Parts: sequence; structure tokens; C-alpha cells
Amino acid sequence: MATLSGAKRVVIKIGSALLVERGELRAGWLKGLAEDVAMLKARGTAVILVSSGSIALGRGILHLPAGELPLEHSQAAASVGQIRLARAYQEVLEPLGITTAQILLTLEDSADRRRYLNSRATLDALLSLGAVPIVNENDTVATDEIRYGDNDRLAAQIAVTVGADRLVLLSDIDGLYTANPNIDASASHIATVGHITPEIEAMAGDPVSGLSKGGMKTKIMAAKTAIAGGCTMAITEGFKDRPIQALEGGARATWFIAHEDPERARKRWIGAMKPKGEIIIDAGAVRALSNGNSLLPVGVSEVVGHFGRGEPVVVLGPNGARIGLGLSRYTSEESEAIKGAHSEDIQAILGYSGRAALIHRDDLVL
Repeated sequence: MATLSGAKRVVIKIGSALLVERGELRAGWLKGLAEDVAMLKARGTAVILVSSGSIALGRGILHLPAGELPLEHSQAAASVGQIRLARAYQEVLEPLGITTAQILLTLEDSADRRRYLNSRATLDALLSLGAVPIVNENDTVATDEIRYGDNDRLAAQIAVTVGADRLVLLSDIDGLYTANPNIDASASHIATVGHITPEIEAMAGDPVSGLSKGGMKTKIMAAKTAIAGGCTMAITEGFKDRPIQALEGGARATWFIAHEDPERARKRWIGAMKPKGEIIIDAGAVRALSNGNSLLPVGVSEVVGHFGRGEPVVVLGPNGARIGLGLSRYTSEESEAIKGAHSEDIQAILGYSGRAALIHRDDLVL
């Protein structure tokens, strides 16, 4: 059975029904979750929270009716709820010595490579500084064509983006069943899923909550994304106090098991990309890369082809031998301008500050 023990990065998704009841925040439950976050951080685990609830909370504050809301009312509710939600997280985590940060994303932010890299860099920086990012879909601006539509899949995408090794979906159900347990008394719980087969997908039912948009189908979709990124995922019932502590204590859950670690999965993903250009480096840069360092502009001798920021490029040694494949943090034009330059000179050359590395070691397959 998988556990959270030894996890380096954990993403926890919180469903609306757990946070908001009859338009009011469940403050006592949230305080217990904060204690769980502090427990994880105390043993060196980085934590990201993907939190639903802004629309449900804002709806109550604005006294909007139950049922489906027009888009403009949903966005208005989200804009009110996001402020209250962010403040609530800050109020429960700050006394525990934990700094919070708010991140609002849409589907476009992960579909667009430039935005994806910006999101990844920001989240990495926040985690390295010890903060807990609170992530939600940016419902104030998102429309159907740029929406995830549910925070299950958003949480999985965040987990893959930051290289998390565990994803926990705190829900109103304690895992996957062979059928919907609310209508089929013979439905049995599934504790572990090693592979997501068509049979597993067929078991997914509809949402069981009036507040939650994500049903079991979206959770299975999230599991597929997480597993492909090397992240093991759990679905567990979150209404209990200290739900993460309960999960570690053996609370019922369904674990979807990843078969490789996040770093290997990411490198495999990068290695399968079709290169858009070439970066030729000097002998010193070759040695630096072989020692596990990032590729800095000072080690670049020549730039070949046309590529955008975040696109894959082949890295070649001075004799033309292929060194690896990586994602460039600069366009081909920018790379040409800063080749051979020291990182501290990038701003003077480009007229704006940029990343120190042209290709970060995490984005490079040797």
C-alpha cells in the first residue's frame, strides 16, 4: 500500500463541499487541515494546496441562489470568494509559521509553453522559499474554452508541473468503487489501482455532491495525468478532522500507483520531443553539463534554427557530437544575442531581466 512517507512534494486538492457548508466556511475543519500541512512540512515535505471553494463561498456572501449560475454571476462569486478563501488559509497557516501564496491559473497557462514554464518557475521558487502555494482555477476570467472545469485535473497538472511524487484528492467519497455505492449496495471498494484500464474507467460514476463539479470521471482523468508524470495519487474522504493524518493512519482510500519517479517521467517526456533548433556549446559547458549543472549562456558558441521559449533544442558539443536535448528558456533570437555572455550581463544585453540558465538541468536530457 502506498503512503505519504518519504514524499518530497505533495499536492493536496480540497473539494468545495469540504470547505463550504451552506455558504459558510468550515473554519474548524480548515484549521485541522492546516495542522496536517504543518505536520508534512515539519518532516521536510513541500506542500501545494489546490483549493476549490471560491465560487461556493462567494455565492453565500453575495446571497446568490442555489443551482446553476450565469457565467457573469459565477465569476463575480469567484472574485469575492477568492479573497475570503486566501485570507482564510493565511489565518490558519500563519500562526503555524507557514507563509502562503496565491496562484490563479487557467487551462491556457499549462497549454501555452511559455506560461507553463513561468508557472513552473514561480511554484519552484515558492517551494524553495518554504511557502505553501494555494492554487485555484482563475474563475474570474476563465471561460469554457480555457477552463479545466474541475480542480481534480488542475491538481494533477500542478503535480506534474512541479514534479510532485504524491497527489491527494480530498473528496466526499473515500475512493473508487466498482459501481456508485450510493445506488448500488453491492459496490465494492478498490484499494489499489496499478493500471488504469477501460474497466477501471467504466467504474467512474457521476458527482455525488451538490457543490463539487468533479465526479469520479474527472478523478480518473486526473489519475492518468498524475501517473504519466510519475506521481502516485490517492482519493480519500476528507470530511474527517485532520484528513491527511487519517490517511497516514490507514483511512480508506484508493491509491493509483505510478511506476516511475517524477524526474524520470519528465525526462522521458522531454526526450520524446521533436527538436526545433540546435545549441552548440564549448568544451567547458560540456564538462559542466556532465557534472549535473545547467547550461549557461557563457558556454554557448552557436545557435541554429528558429525556436520559441520553452521549445526543445538539441545540444551539440564543439565537435558536433550530440550531448542532449533540452527546453530552452530563451527564444532563438534571444539565445543568439546572449550567447557567450555571463548571466549577470543578460539584462544589459536584452533590456530586461531573464533566467540565469539558458537550459536548466531539470529541463535537459543527456
